[in-house]
Amino acid sequence: MVFNYGYLTWEWTSSLRGYSYPLIFASMYKALQLLAKDNVQLLIWVPRLAQAVLAAFADVKLYSLVQHLENSETAKFVFFCQLCSWFTWYSCTRTLTNTMETILTIFALSYYPIKGSKMGNSCKYLALVALAIVIRPTAVIPWMPLVFSHFLQEQRKADLILHNCIPVGLVTIGTSLIIDRVFFGEWVLVQLNFLKFNVLQNLGTFYGSHPWHWYFTQGLPVILGPHLPFFIHGCALAPRRYRIILLAVIWTVLVYSTLSHKEFRFIYPVLPFCMIFCGYSLKHLKAWKKTAASFLLLSNLVPALYTGLVHQRGTLDVMSHIQQLCNSSQQSQAFVFILMPCHSTPFYSHVHCPLKMRFLQCPPDLTGNESYIDEADVFYSNPLGWLNKEFYNDTLLPSHLILFSVLEQEISSFLALRGYEKTATVFHTHVPQGRVGSHISIYRRKTEMNYP
Repeated sequence: MVFNYGYLTWEWTSSLRGYSYPLIFASMYKALQLLAKDNVQLLIWVPRLAQAVLAAFADVKLYSLVQHLENSETAKFVFFCQLCSWFTWYSCTRTLTNTMETILTIFALSYYPIKGSKMGNSCKYLALVALAIVIRPTAVIPWMPLVFSHFLQEQRKADLILHNCIPVGLVTIGTSLIIDRVFFGEWVLVQLNFLKFNVLQNLGTFYGSHPWHWYFTQGLPVILGPHLPFFIHGCALAPRRYRIILLAVIWTVLVYSTLSHKEFRFIYPVLPFCMIFCGYSLKHLKAWKKTAASFLLLSNLVPALYTGLVHQRGTLDVMSHIQQLCNSSQQSQAFVFILMPCHSTPFYSHVHCPLKMRFLQCPPDLTGNESYIDEADVFYSNPLGWLNKEFYNDTLLPSHLILFSVLEQEISSFLALRGYEKTATVFHTHVPQGRVGSHISIYRRKTEMNYP
């Protein structure tokens, strides 16, 4: 879109992703290019900083909402709980659609007509909800009970539908359709394709499945972390008007529980809802208020710092080694093959040059072939055999191989026979598991002596 090179994953070729959200970052990249400031560090950090700024504004909106509903003291405790949340620290700067969905959900909630709120504005909150759905269609899930409740309480139901819902829906969906028409070259309703794949056909199970109770027993308790007892206490104390927010949390967890493929990030959008109850709990503690606040801060600080700065950092750090190839005079001959579980690392945004790169593919089968096995699984079933078959001719060999340490021993004969030597080792995690090792190794062919 900007630099005339890159890589599109299967979601784009299958029209499951829309261009509305990436267009924001593409605009940033274009601005940097026009200013001749498009170095790799800015390409990495500007989107993260933009996401962080939006997340900060959302936090302030959450504070403002509770201040209008309750008072400044309660708002401060809700704000404190939101800022303490280890999972918010971990997620809020990531350029995932779930992150933007969460930010827009907070903004929309600030304009939602909760009883007692002076900030309620049907058009604004519906527009923000519609935008969240355009970016990530599953955003409709937490808002179903909220919008339905609003409809039941609204005296002028026809006006709500005719003057708010329909115009907002037409504008947002129309804009999304036009943007995707420009980039796909045909009319595509990606939101429908997304819901078909993830909900109706439940094809997300290809990437793993969990038991139905996972969100209740692991998902929600983990992302709440030390906030969990305060959330439960706050649910028992909160006024009646907050029941609809609690219902939205329960409904969202229940709906996601019916889908086999589960991830922590999927329920991230309801975490700010939970913080309202946590803050309400903290405010109503008397003798233990300072102790509880200190506990929340310290107990969240450790996992926030560890998961944000240490855990699984290797897949980011290794990209700086790959990026050095862009400064080589023989960049055009370099070929990097990432022999890791698919999508383990970033790609061209962290390299910023048209370097030849490849990684193991893992697209799901969309044809109904029950015997289908993706490239990554085929490789890991017999790594040595796969490599010998794939690179039967030395002219096809990559100049560099990137792999987890757990794979080294299994393919050591291939590495030795084909003339690869280890040039760097990068720490990744203290908790290696399965195909993911504790370190990442970088190998270079000895014949390619001019590469860094």
